[in-house]
Amino acid sequence: MNFSRIEAHPDLSEFIECYWTMQSEETQPSIEKIIPDGFTELIFNYGSVYKSKTKEDWCLQTPNLLAGQISSYFYLENTGPTASVAIKLKPAALSQLFSLNMHQYLDKIVDLDTFPNPELAHLKEIIFPFKDEAELKQILDNYFISRCHTASDNPIKNTLSLIFSSNGMASVAEMIAVSKLGERQLERLFKRYVGLSPKYYSRIIRFNYIFQLLKTKDCSWSEIVFRSGYYDQSHFIRNFKAFTGEDPSHYFFEEKNMANFFLNKAEK
Repeated sequence: MNFSRIEAHPDLSEFIECYWTMQSEETQPSIEKIIPDGFTELIFNYGSVYKSKTKEDWCLQTPNLLAGQISSYFYLENTGPTASVAIKLKPAALSQLFSLNMHQYLDKIVDLDTFPNPELAHLKEIIFPFKDEAELKQILDNYFISRCHTASDNPIKNTLSLIFSSNGMASVAEMIAVSKLGERQLERLFKRYVGLSPKYYSRIIRFNYIFQLLKTKDCSWSEIVFRSGYYDQSHFIRNFKAFTGEDPSHYFFEEKNMANFFLNKAEK
């Protein structure tokens, strides 16, 4: 499986985390675990489609998808050789750019081909065909730069900045203070623009920080627990298992898979 991360134009830093592509010639089904990273995605599959499994049975996906925030892990399985193009968006971007209420898409992967928003439903027609990554980047940059001129303001921008700068360790009181909003109003806006409460979203970003600490190679588990803001090792393990379904001692951090590609942020 070959992944490529493509940086978006600097003018899109408020809206786009990255673009990415993935190709695999593997014909045999293989199960991938997807774990929360705090970003939403628009995904366009031009190879075989995937099956997905959350808490229910396996379901065959459609080729073109909107993936909202996820609160826990789920599984994907290929049905043959695959190839994908995707846009990984900043947490409030889909609401700002397309006026979506993101709480409606929490833990959901929806079909873009039948999506009620015409801009998103026809985005695949703008992307395909493309000859190489340079052209793909130019197509996507041009499209989103034109969209961001009419984007709405982000009323939770300061709170999101605090969450990221503190690696998810800011207190609720600190988030309320920087937002200059009441607690209930902040929670309503987070659910509208992000899909999750500010406290739960912070948990995801703090969980992500574990992967960055592990990249230093010289952190012990006890130091990682301390630096990532957990009360003790049991608290750390409970949170890790909630997002991955696994004990951290059993998780394959170096394995080349979809989850680690994004959480490790190794390829740029």
